[in-house]
Amino acid sequence: MFHMDVEHRLRNLLSDASEHLSLSKCLCSSSFDGHDEDVGMDGLDDATSDGYTMRVNGGDTVSRDGKIVSLHIPIWLSDSTPDEFVEAMRKSDAPLHVKYLQTMVECLCMLGKVAAAGAIISQRLRPTIHEIITTKIKAQADHVNCSRTGIGQAASNMLTGLHYLKGRLESHQLPRQKRQSGIPLAGTLLAVSPVSPVMSPAGTAQTAAKELLDSIFDTVVRIFENHIIVGELLELKSLQQVDLNTPKVAAADINWNPDSDASHDTGGYTLGFSLTVLQSECQQLICEILRATPEAASADAAVQTARLASKAPSKDNRSEDGLSFAFRFTDATIPIPNQGADIIRQGWSRRGPSVLQEGYGTAALLPEQGIYLAASVYRPVVQFTDKVASMLPEKFSQLGNDGLLTFVENFVKDHFLPTMFVDYRKGVQQAISSPAAFRPRAHAPISYTPSIEKGRPVLQGLLAIDLLAKEVLGWAQAMPKFAGDLINYVQTFLERTYERCRTSYMEAVLEKQSYMLIGRHDVENLMRLDPASSCFQNSLDQGIREPNASDAETIEVEMELSDILLNLRPIKQENLIRDDNKLILLASLSDSLEYVAESIERLGNSSMKDHDRREEKRNHHSRTSSAPTKDLASFAEEYRKLSIDCLKVLRVEMQLETVFHMQEMTSREYLDDQDAEEPDDFVISLTSQITRRDEEMVPFVAGEKRNYIFGGICSIAANAFMKALVDIKSINLFGVQQICRNSIALEQALAAISSIDNEAIQLRLDRVRTYYELLNMPFEALLAFIAEHKHLFTSAEYTNLLKVQVPGREIPSDSEDRLAEVLPR
Repeated sequence: MFHMDVEHRLRNLLSDASEHLSLSKCLCSSSFDGHDEDVGMDGLDDATSDGYTMRVNGGDTVSRDGKIVSLHIPIWLSDSTPDEFVEAMRKSDAPLHVKYLQTMVECLCMLGKVAAAGAIISQRLRPTIHEIITTKIKAQADHVNCSRTGIGQAASNMLTGLHYLKGRLESHQLPRQKRQSGIPLAGTLLAVSPVSPVMSPAGTAQTAAKELLDSIFDTVVRIFENHIIVGELLELKSLQQVDLNTPKVAAADINWNPDSDASHDTGGYTLGFSLTVLQSECQQLICEILRATPEAASADAAVQTARLASKAPSKDNRSEDGLSFAFRFTDATIPIPNQGADIIRQGWSRRGPSVLQEGYGTAALLPEQGIYLAASVYRPVVQFTDKVASMLPEKFSQLGNDGLLTFVENFVKDHFLPTMFVDYRKGVQQAISSPAAFRPRAHAPISYTPSIEKGRPVLQGLLAIDLLAKEVLGWAQAMPKFAGDLINYVQTFLERTYERCRTSYMEAVLEKQSYMLIGRHDVENLMRLDPASSCFQNSLDQGIREPNASDAETIEVEMELSDILLNLRPIKQENLIRDDNKLILLASLSDSLEYVAESIERLGNSSMKDHDRREEKRNHHSRTSSAPTKDLASFAEEYRKLSIDCLKVLRVEMQLETVFHMQEMTSREYLDDQDAEEPDDFVISLTSQITRRDEEMVPFVAGEKRNYIFGGICSIAANAFMKALVDIKSINLFGVQQICRNSIALEQALAAISSIDNEAIQLRLDRVRTYYELLNMPFEALLAFIAEHKHLFTSAEYTNLLKVQVPGREIPSDSEDRLAEVLPR
């Protein structure tokens, strides 16, 4: 009678058909809801929308913490003979699915079928989990396909292409507009990135893989929740039935050993075994996503699990519960919807249409598969591991629950990171070695714009490096533990790029006088003190004088610099950078280096904030990343310093060009017999050069930087005009007019540069014209003027006015003595 009642209860739990399969699926289903339906095999397999939540009748139900509970006897016990267990079920407020599992275990124990049931679960667990995961993936894929119903093949192909491009643009947040040079930003990265747009850190493949794993892990967690319940019950029943005559004891009073030899009493089934199987299946799924095939003692994971299940677990060595594999990678190709992007690497390997669709069928749901999906796999696995750890009762905490995480971390460390480094190193090399990498844009915008989206003509090589660095740091954000390694990769790439930029810079300035001058200690110090250097205030350059320096201080610095440059006369043409293309390259290189420096600073600040947040959690979580060995800010400083050096060379170069042209003043006499009506040829040549170079540099340099480049011309030209009088032996009225005309022509050329302070230029060159016009005064009038304007010119400059020969002007023999009486002592 006892056995008949127990069997009746069990029969109500499980249908007679396919009893083993039903028992396995009981543990692979989540909590029951409380519909008034008859229960049998159909009832067990009747699913909710996700296909895995079983429905049973629980009588009157109430909601508690989102679960359905019953305060009455479940229907499968409604016609059972009342006993202690039935009364316990009546009084229990446990969720209905827990009561179901408790009843099943109770019946199996009373019939002595625990070992048989454990063996059934051990045999059927893996194929059942595999079926559930496969079915779930297929259902999601069918849902996606259904949403496309009614779209023809041609339209579908078009949508695929649009989806590809959309993923591309969304992944890197690039603008849809083309640059004014006609080259889209997306194309720059497309040419050098080792991954396709959909496989990039924020690409659609990464999103799809993460969403898929989140969904699968959610299902696996709910399945494991049932196994924890049953595992505790079976373990407890097994220990309690060692002596049926002894009273039952509470779980808390038992000396637990979840994976001890007691597993033999449960047919080899233990909680550790179920966790291993669940993680092993998840690993197989991840391997399919990554297209990585485990090479273990057996290629069949089911055989491996059976081997693990047959061995008695060891207290001291839990490695058998872990997941330890070497890998081989399948090598095939798949066509990209955009046929023009066939040069792009597809993750670890390329996949072709001939590859068989097997395993879990993830290819039907993911746009692409490959090693680069490790980035989207990592975070879900971390969350899954943490969830499993939180679910395990304290007495089960000795179980190795991080096998899947260890597998993924080893995969990332041993395969993903080395592959990424090699792939991106090739991309960097391709970006900086291309003939067009350091060639200024031929069709740059007509004016400078600071926005990369609106056409800022950053050199193509540096733009590509910036995009690659951002992409690598995108992988770092996806895998925080390995952020330090990935930042080191970025630093390596930035070092290589810097050396290439330095080479390009040296090719333009090597053996040129301007380059050698800025390296002189005295010139370097004066350039730092020059208020014009205030345009570098936002840089990391130190020792720059504040822009509110007094006029006297400014003039003093400018005069010292001018004297150094003028003392280099005669300037030889071969010591100057005569090729305008090299000057444009220096201008473009300077702006591009500044762009990358700013970008590096932003990336560095972002990565350091992420690192600081991880450090704050260090005491709460064991998975922290290593700090980068070198701050990205130091690379930004190096890039910006080279950018400033380019500008310094350009500024000194234009000053040397001015000296080179104006040194012709000292080799001629200004005794014209008529008004020439045109500036001297050397002035025309200089002003034409200034205008041409300014127009050529407009698209590549910001206004304040152009002011720095051309702003040093006026001071040295004015000084050259003043000092030239010493070398001019004689000059007449027409000569004075010619020099004034020269200064006016230079003023007009400089005033045409929009960024230059026209008022300051006019004041400087007005002073030159005033000085030369004093030569037209008789001595007595000149002396009176000097008495009224003692500080307008220096004593030496006033004295030089008396030394030059001016036809028709008489200078007394004591002129210098009388001048000395007027001038301040």
